[in-house]
Amino acid sequence: MTRQIQDAYIVAATRSPIGRSHRGFFRNTRPDDLLAAVLKSALAQVPGLDPQAVEDVICGCAIPEGAQGLNVARVATVLAGLPKSVGGITVNRFCASGLSAVQMAADRIRVGEADVMIAAGTESMSLVPMMGNSPSLSPSIFANPDDLESYGIAYGMGLTAEKVARQWKVSREAQDEFAYRSHMKAIAAMQAGEFADEITEIEVAERSLDLESAEVDVRTRKVSLDEGARPDTTVETLGKLRPVFAARGSVTAGNSSQTSDGAGALILASEAAVKRFGLQPLARFVSFASRGVPPHIMGIGPIEAIPAALKSAGLKQDALDWIELNEAFAAQSLAVIDTLGLDPAKVNPMGGAIALGHPLGATGAIRAATVVHALRRRNLKYGMVTMCVGMGQGAAGIFERV
Repeated sequence: MTRQIQDAYIVAATRSPIGRSHRGFFRNTRPDDLLAAVLKSALAQVPGLDPQAVEDVICGCAIPEGAQGLNVARVATVLAGLPKSVGGITVNRFCASGLSAVQMAADRIRVGEADVMIAAGTESMSLVPMMGNSPSLSPSIFANPDDLESYGIAYGMGLTAEKVARQWKVSREAQDEFAYRSHMKAIAAMQAGEFADEITEIEVAERSLDLESAEVDVRTRKVSLDEGARPDTTVETLGKLRPVFAARGSVTAGNSSQTSDGAGALILASEAAVKRFGLQPLARFVSFASRGVPPHIMGIGPIEAIPAALKSAGLKQDALDWIELNEAFAAQSLAVIDTLGLDPAKVNPMGGAIALGHPLGATGAIRAATVVHALRRRNLKYGMVTMCVGMGQGAAGIFERV
């Protein structure tokens, strides 16, 4: 028996602010608690939806161990107070984990296996380091030094960006200018209140010890904006930063994405569920594609994934009105833009990961929330989320405003 493909609609989309790792406002916030907060917020956006109708929660996480281990999707589902009948599964496609969660949730609906799903992503780079708490690499990988980059090791990732910069002839000046624009666009968007619809305000607790009384002072505050964007950024200050991955390289901390903490969640529903619960669709999930590329130039992944997603959607590239291209590095972002001929005006109109941050497995869900709300706010039709992925992959997902 064949099943007819049906549409999957996004009926709620939200995210936390993005905090700087290790020194930011989420440095002591558990990623499961952060995810639980955005799950609650997403459900609050659809008061007519019976939580019992949610069939599963799929959460992306790039380093699913430590504070975000033990199937963080299920843990956060319980913490959020969802019915115990709602399951949870954690998925990992590194930087595309959150976007893959959206794709998997949509596909369950599209093939008729579910009517209501939640897709999410969470990552604390403060509490769980990029390589995990106890990394264990296959010894055979050391037989070929170039293969070390396949593991997505911190210095290896930077070296892949250096390789892309050289092969695609992306100058240091172009990278710094791109990074500067990312900060300026993000600051302008914040000042205009353009992130308000997509961000869930999060309360954070800050504890300090009073040595005289031996009591712990707990102070709480609410955060509602990403903290990575710097209004004082200039091309000149960026130009003074030293390369961090290669002595004579061009990739610096200033033209690379920030390590971050954050979470995002979207609720997806079938047309039948939309009618049953009186929901208002925000967007339709259109297509998704992932492709592999040589690990040593992993940053070019979107060059392969974007055309594949467009082909699956039956769209031409110029049909895209808004493109969230994750800025892992300015070098790879510029290589993708130039190679595919993307319209720079449509790419990251509100800034990207260089300014806003990149909480790895959460980024896909976070940027999906950005696209969904941006399309509605500016009355646009098609938007895309795309990113490169460690170990040599690219992913792209397309959404349509309805």
